[in-house]
Parts: sequence; C-alpha cells; structure tokens
Amino acid sequence: MLKKFVIIGVLTLCLLAFPLMGNALAQGTGTPPDPDSGDTAFVLISSALVLLMTPGLAFFYGGFVRSRNILNTLMMSFVLMAIVGVTWVLWGYSLSFAPGLPFIGGLEWLGLNGVGLETSGYLQGSAPEDVLSYAGTIPHQAYMIYQAMFAIITPALISGAIAERMSFRAYCLFVLLWSTFIYTPLAHMVWAKGGFLGLYGGLGALDFAGGTVVHISSGVSALVAAIVLGPRKNHPDRLSPPHNVPFILLGAGLLWFGWFGFNAGSALSAGSIATVAFVATNTSAAAGALMWLILEATLRGKPTAVGAATGAVAGLVGITPAAGFVTPLAAILIGFITSLVCFYVVSFKHKLNVDDALDTYPVHGVGGTLGAILTAIFATTEVNPGGKDGLLRGNFGEIFVELAAIAIAYIIAAAGTWIILKFIDATIGLRVKEEAENQGLDIHEHGEEGYNSEFGDRINI
Repeated sequence: MLKKFVIIGVLTLCLLAFPLMGNALAQGTGTPPDPDSGDTAFVLISSALVLLMTPGLAFFYGGFVRSRNILNTLMMSFVLMAIVGVTWVLWGYSLSFAPGLPFIGGLEWLGLNGVGLETSGYLQGSAPEDVLSYAGTIPHQAYMIYQAMFAIITPALISGAIAERMSFRAYCLFVLLWSTFIYTPLAHMVWAKGGFLGLYGGLGALDFAGGTVVHISSGVSALVAAIVLGPRKNHPDRLSPPHNVPFILLGAGLLWFGWFGFNAGSALSAGSIATVAFVATNTSAAAGALMWLILEATLRGKPTAVGAATGAVAGLVGITPAAGFVTPLAAILIGFITSLVCFYVVSFKHKLNVDDALDTYPVHGVGGTLGAILTAIFATTEVNPGGKDGLLRGNFGEIFVELAAIAIAYIIAAAGTWIILKFIDATIGLRVKEEAENQGLDIHEHGEEGYNSEFGDRINI
C-alpha cells in the first residue's frame, strides 16, 4: 500500500511540473532590474552558511548518542535537506510567504510559479500597500532560497528529542507533515506580508531570525514528541555517556559559524543591521558558553567540553530573535541569562520521566522563549530604526505582544505535533521494536554501521 502511495505521489509531481515549466522558462526571457550584487552575494553566502548548520547539527547530536545509532542520528538531519529541499519549492514557500490570509499564505507561488529574478513589485496589490517586496535589492529567488534553509534546519532540531527509538520511515513522514502544517503557518504569521503576528501589517512581534518560528516551534514540538513516543528502553537507569565528545564540539563550532548566516543574513543586505546582528550573535554565544562553564566549575567542580558546547548553543538560541534589535551589551546579558536558565532547566529535566534525549526543549524551547521575552525588553530603535523600542525604552506594550506570539506558537506547535504523531502512529507506527532499539538503529534502519564492529558498542546491549 505504501509503495502505491509513493508511485502515485511521484507521478503527480511529474504531472504538476509540466504546466509550471512554461512559467519557469518564461521568467528567464524577461529583463528584470539589476539587483545589488553585494547584497545578493551576501544573502547567497548566508544561505550556504545556514545550510551548513544542518550538518553541524547532525554532528552535534550525533556525538551524544550511542555509537550504534550515529548514522541514524546523522541521517535525521541530512534527510531534511532532501525532503524540504523539494517540498519548499513545490508548496512550502508559497504557503509561507505568498500573500494570502493572516494565518497562511496563498497558492499562486506553487512550484515557484511567478518567483523569478525580480527585486520588487511581487507583493503589489495586497495590504499593507507600501510593502512591495521582502528585500528590494536582491532577486526574489535569492530570498526564497535563503528562507528554504531555515525551513530545512527547523524540523531537524526536533530529532534530538526522539533519538535512538523512532522509525526512520515514520520520521520522514513526520517532517513532511510538520514542515507543511506547522512551520509554514508560523513563518507566514511572523515574517510574511499580512501575517497575523509580524511587522508587515500584523501585531508587531519582533523576531529577527527565528526565535518564535524556529526555536519555540521545534522545542515545543520536541517535548510533545518525546512524551507521545515514550522513553528509550534504557531510560533513565542505564543511560550512556556521549560516545564522541569531539563530534559535539565540531557540531557546535559549525553551528556557531553557520549562525552568522542565520542571524546576520536575516538583515537581507550587507549593511549596518547585518553588522549589528553579526556582533550580537558572536557576543551572546561567547557569553552563553562562559556562563555554562562558570556554573559547572562552581556547582560541579569541573568545566566540561559538552557544557561549553551546550552553553554556546543556548546563547545562540537566545539572541536569535533579538540579533538585529539590540546593543552588544544587551547581547551579553541575553547570552548570560539564557545559558543560566537553560542550565537549570536541563538539570531539572532529568528529574522528570520525559525522555527528551538531547535536551531539545530545555535549550531550544526554553531558550527561544527567553529570547523572545528578552527581545521585548532590550530592543531599541537606536540600533534598528525599522524595529521597535522595548520595555527598557518605555514601550511596555511590546512585552504583551511577544507573550501573545509565544502563546500562539506554543499552541500551534503542541497541538499540531500531537495530531501528526497520533496519525502516523495509527497508520505506519512510530517506534522501532525493542529488539531493533537494542541492536541499534544504524543496522536496523539503514543496514550499515558508523564504525567497524571492532570499535563499536554493539556487544554492550
């Protein structure tokens, strides 16, 4: 039955491609206005940096799991580049950014129909009337592919919560449905023209690079997924330490490096706001790593490499929504505060019987929530005139706007994820069998091993 659905789906995509091909060819025959070459190069390089974050996340997560599950964990990130890389072109971008309803985009950009090299005018005819493009100095397709990289890494973050026990087939179906029904409406509401929550005619929530859209949505979904899926068979009595700490440091370093494209690239031009976001990103990451190391050295006697990596990621998560709106000193405080709170939430999580395997909610869910709140506190128009002042600048109402955006993101992510997982469990099932979990998902799900059995841990079942 599943094979029939796959064949029908492939044939449907092929049939859809033919009528859209004419539009795609027609786009290349016009003479669009010349984009700014510097801004275009900046956004394309930033897109590549954000894509690099997905392999970085794969190694970051992969270092934590048992060696018998390393390939499966890596694949849970890598497969997103394939799945979302296709669906974003077919329908994801249109549902996220085409003018439509306040809660979801329209259908006119399906298959990138009408998405060409134009720099402006493609948003004309919808409210607010003065917004004619998302980035007026770069081609429309450059903006599209930049946003594609965000759509790729966001569901990959969820894999950390369900590592070592979810069927790979179920996971692929999950990310297909999640990226369509959870990510696209949130991206539209926060970042798209006419979106319910954003700056283009909405409530005015500040989310420079994805605190709400990326980190809260994935963190909350990860928590729900961990609850629905249930704990690993060896949780919490026989948990294994990370099998490869150098992988964790490598992954954290790649994430830190790629995050400059994530945050600074969200300025969409190589100018002053990109500089603000770049400086804030590095500063908060450094503060987050430093705070985690201080806490470990003070409370546990020894600072750890895993702690440094986790603290840096927490600082990066916290600064994401604020990066283009705050001063460097505020970035230090955001990194310190986010790392401090995430440290204690990670410690508290171990007292609960929720097997969020790699601390996705404590770092991304909590960190994203804190980042959104701290943005409403520290934001200033002296840094970014296109933003808004926060609580410390006298705008008390912004905190309520951010809280409303946070609440809506929590509800959509939690309810939507629960429905999707229950549907998958009722159709093809979610978990691998206990025997497969003991054997390791590399062999069971992929038929290969990350390490030669001479060096693996498969005998310690």
